[in-house]
Amino acid sequence: MIRKGKFYFTSESVSKGHPDKVCDQISDAILDEILAKDKTARVACETYITRGLVIVGGEITTRTWVDVEQIARNVIKNIGYTDSKFGFNGDTCAVVNVIGKQSPDISQGVDVGGAGDQGLMVGFAVDETLDYMPLSLVLANDILKNLEKARKTKTLPYVGPDAKSQVTVEYVDGKPVRVDTIVLSTQHTEDILDKTGNKITEKAKKEIEAVAILPAVKKWIDKDTKIYINPTGKFVIGGPQSDTGLTGRKIIVDTYGGRCPHGGGAFSGKDPTKVDRSAAYMARYIAKNIVAAKLASECTVQIAYAIGREEPVGFYVDTDGTGVIPDEKLASIAKKIFPLTPRGIIEYFKLRRPIYLQTAAYGHFGRKGLPWEATDKVSALQKAAK
Repeated sequence: MIRKGKFYFTSESVSKGHPDKVCDQISDAILDEILAKDKTARVACETYITRGLVIVGGEITTRTWVDVEQIARNVIKNIGYTDSKFGFNGDTCAVVNVIGKQSPDISQGVDVGGAGDQGLMVGFAVDETLDYMPLSLVLANDILKNLEKARKTKTLPYVGPDAKSQVTVEYVDGKPVRVDTIVLSTQHTEDILDKTGNKITEKAKKEIEAVAILPAVKKWIDKDTKIYINPTGKFVIGGPQSDTGLTGRKIIVDTYGGRCPHGGGAFSGKDPTKVDRSAAYMARYIAKNIVAAKLASECTVQIAYAIGREEPVGFYVDTDGTGVIPDEKLASIAKKIFPLTPRGIIEYFKLRRPIYLQTAAYGHFGRKGLPWEATDKVSALQKAAK
């Protein structure tokens, strides 16, 4: 139901150089490299990173071989950790490989087309942006994309790979009207500190605001919008030097910025037989097509599975009172139009391809070119709804 009155909603995002996101990208890069050579591989790859050390573990069953150490180093260097001034170096860090094989107790259920685990997966869509994503998350991501581009083009040569953004949007009667608050914390070199050595200069703040923030949010801000850049003062020590990272710890950044519930598991490093990933993509696809078909202004879809079983054990559609037909009818229609078995989802989206590294930063949804972002079921939904 559309919420009346004024309220504020906040989403955050993190850059490619955030320690958790470094791990997501390593795990998905390994997955992609394996799938490029062995489409039937089973992969559950997790990465841990800390000062000078990367540990790659998990369970992988495959007929091929990939150079895990070199893949990890390449990802780290492509992100920008190539110099000790940012506290981590992809050439000199230690990489430890402790990968094992998938349990036969799991594989016997997956081999016949069943789900690779029990669990519940959630998809969401809302009509407040062109990509049917929450505005606060879209803006938080765009700020960091601008910052990354400025770092790589040396427009802001003092910016480091690690950064976090946060955007608070003001809503009136369920519609976004303005951005109330923006927070951006970015790693940087010492040469932009002021005379106290405890905070960056106002000049640097204005440069970061002009290059990274304003191009992303200019149509949504006003004179009362509050912008905080490095609110602690400075952020010289960042990345794995300042914080450990682990695959799968940024699940809200990966999905919908907190606008809906999250399912039972993370995505990165998992092959598509893991419904944590593939069914979450299908849930998004269903929700997005329902909203694109104008059958609701927002939609949450949940799908639940039992390990080793093909058909879902649970499926529901919730339009939060915005649906033009009852949610029960929408759910019934969706179950007839969309494939919901793990094997059906994999085949429909052609998921046994190396397409996953791109999803490991700035979110898995609202991105052009990915199969679960298509809106090709709009006509079928509209016809069935009549």
